[in-house]
Order: sequence, then C-alpha cells, then structure tokens
Amino acid sequence: MKLTTYEEWKHCITVLCGIPLTTDYINKRIGELKDRNDYGTKKFIDTWGDAHVDKIIRWFEKAKVEIGH
Repeated sequence: MKLTTYEEWKHCITVLCGIPLTTDYINKRIGELKDRNDYGTKKFIDTWGDAHVDKIIRWFEKAKVEIGH
C-alpha cells in the first residue's frame, strides 16, 4: 500500500507498526533513506520510486519538527 498523506504514513508507523517516532529513530531513517547506496533504500526505490522516497524523507523531517527536535 502506497501511503499518500502524512497522516496515513504516521498512523502506519506509530499505530499499525507500533514504532515510536523518536529523534533517534527519525534521524536513523532519514540517514538511511538519503543514502542511495544503502541496500534497504535501493529496494525501497525499486519498489516505490525516487519521488516517494523523497516524500517519506520530508515526512520524517516533519515528524522531527512535531516532536520538537
């Protein structure tokens, strides 16, 4: 399922997956997603495309602002 809004994405991460959006987790994921040589990021891009990866990075950055970091 390709998430299309920030709210859908946040619900998926925090409720469905049960992952708290902590500063450490957010920073780790942003770093991984920005590393286009990372194996997981390559698979993500192959599945969802560059534009969606960029959108996910923006959503992580938005979540970081929301938690005040």
